[in-house]
Amino acid sequence: MAYTQVSNDVRVTGRRVVATIIDGIIFGIVSSILNAIFGTKSTGSGFSYTRLSTGGSLVLLVVVVLYYVLMEGMLGRTVGKMATGIRVVREDGTTPPGVGPALIRTLLRIIDGLFAYLVGFIIVLSSDRRRRLGDMAAKTQVVRA
Repeated sequence: MAYTQVSNDVRVTGRRVVATIIDGIIFGIVSSILNAIFGTKSTGSGFSYTRLSTGGSLVLLVVVVLYYVLMEGMLGRTVGKMATGIRVVREDGTTPPGVGPALIRTLLRIIDGLFAYLVGFIIVLSSDRRRRLGDMAAKTQVVRA
């Protein structure tokens, strides 16, 4: 995938929201599969339900981190970003960010993702280049593909 053409169109906030929803649906499917494998039966108040065990939760966390770090770091795009026509690039706009910056972006999702990504959404709307905290720390931006 060539990144020779620089796109400065960072006004992709709506696309970012939809991409996050798509990626969340993917994680929901993965969680359901892991629940079938690692789930434990619980009962309470007369109801029986299955919940993801501690080991299954750890596997899900590793899958989510690897998904973002590898997909965004090496390709510049997750499945959600591919579907919405956006990508993550370095500040110069010419290459995928690499694994290091993608790891920084991913770890800061803990803060950006507070209150169902409301914190990240407010930061994106308030910043001049529409970047969330993870983008600022990793020196990346999200642009049209």
